[in-house]
Amino acid sequence: MSTYDKILVVDDDDALRESIVSILESEGYVLDVAKSGFEAEIKLRNKIYNLVLLDIRLPDITGIELLAKINKFTPRTKKIVLTGFPDTETAIKSVNEKADAYLVKPFDPDALLEVIAENLENQKEELKYTQEKVLEYIQHRVKELDEDQIPRKMGV
Repeated sequence: MSTYDKILVVDDDDALRESIVSILESEGYVLDVAKSGFEAEIKLRNKIYNLVLLDIRLPDITGIELLAKINKFTPRTKKIVLTGFPDTETAIKSVNEKADAYLVKPFDPDALLEVIAENLENQKEELKYTQEKVLEYIQHRVKELDEDQIPRKMGV
């Protein structure tokens, strides 16, 4: 598989982050990394990512707080939460902040790749749908404007 999808991996665990990067690079994804919420925030303000993998426990902010910031900066970015400390409250907060998936560490690399692929495919479908709706709107609006011009051309 070859892809140009850009993924930001946000995790303060060096070994896990490097492992995720290695797995995803071997699949052809374009990767960027951040070790903290602050570093991720700077990158999110300056680049567009298709997907963000983020740890729920970061040294400076929570993954939940970072989810809210991602929604503010790039709402169409897919967000997958990774946690080694799963609990119902965190899962609910993640969903409320529009996380697209919630995976528990340690996770199966194949399961991670499947979730990423599904989310990126959904993103492409959403974009296609949005483009179709915009095109429909433009076509409809042009037709309306043309119809408004007909009476004027007839001298009405």
